Amino acid sequence: MKIARIEVIPVRVPIRPEFQIRGSLGFHTESPFAILRVQTDEGITGLGEVSGTPVWSGEDAVTASHVIGGFLEPALKGEDPRDIERLTAKMRRAIAGHPFTKSGVEIALWDILGKAAGLPVYRLLGGAVREWVPIKMSVSGVAPERAAELARFALSRGLTALKVKVGIDPESDVERVKAVRAAVGPDFRVGVDANGGWTPRVAIQTIRRLVDTCGIYFAEQPVAPLDLQWMVDVRRNVSVPVMADESCYTLQDAMALVRAGAADILSVYVGKGGGIGPARKIAAVAEAAGLTCTIGSNLELGIASAAMTHLATASYGVGAEEFPCDILGPIAYEHDLLAEPIEFRSGAVRAPGGPGLGVSLDEDALARYRV
Repeated sequence: MKIARIEVIPVRVPIRPEFQIRGSLGFHTESPFAILRVQTDEGITGLGEVSGTPVWSGEDAVTASHVIGGFLEPALKGEDPRDIERLTAKMRRAIAGHPFTKSGVEIALWDILGKAAGLPVYRLLGGAVREWVPIKMSVSGVAPERAAELARFALSRGLTALKVKVGIDPESDVERVKAVRAAVGPDFRVGVDANGGWTPRVAIQTIRRLVDTCGIYFAEQPVAPLDLQWMVDVRRNVSVPVMADESCYTLQDAMALVRAGAADILSVYVGKGGGIGPARKIAAVAEAAGLTCTIGSNLELGIASAAMTHLATASYGVGAEEFPCDILGPIAYEHDLLAEPIEFRSGAVRAPGGPGLGVSLDEDALARYRV
């Protein structure tokens, strides 16, 4: 079996109002992503998704089309798509950076392998360690009253945890989290995500206030990923687990965080690390170091959400029960471009059981949202 071509389909899909994000990095109200079809000479086609947003990752459908057409497709054409580890290395050598674009291709290779083997991806990864993957809501950095509404929406959908976007202004951050806590009650798990928006001093002061007044149970990326010592200083001076997100892209990032004692939790992405395989390696590092992971999100559509769910289903390194994942695609869009949506029930999602990713595209929806 050989790779014949890679088709790139730019899309722009609106996000439901409840899931539109305002944070320290700006706004995410629609997704300028790309859907990929990796076609083979034996008629098997793998589906992939580039879920990059320029304000956060520096990638979108335009950059993905250029990188794939100019570098990745020439490097992979004629190769056996089932040799995923080797082709991942080949993509790394073809062009620096662009992890979300490379992830889209890598996801499609797993889809091809699963279809060729007649097995779902989570079986290829070693089998299920959980049937359902708990997820949490991300509450945007909006006014307290609106944040409370969004928290009540999370309750209505059966979710058991959420995180609140902070890192915008310490006083408004605290008021927003207080409003969310009042809306969900004392026993609901509430974390915060600063997206690197605080300085170390402000992070320590504000997290302590949020622990005392709101009972938060984790703080995600409290400081910018500029100096690892900043994360170390915050972790040493607060009483709740610290999660690394923007500080953890690569396997080497994960190793540095572990060695420095800079985090308790790693937020791994299928997109951020360059695919399912690289993300799985980061989860293994965390597990070996006695830490844990959650699956982070860039509000992926259905294909990437399926990939994330397969990874979480097959990994003990992902502590989804303690720190639910951000696999929000199945509920964040009016349409996630899938013919059959990923199953969501009681605050959790389940990996599709069909071969490969187990998903197929709704061609009418794809045509509607195509750019």
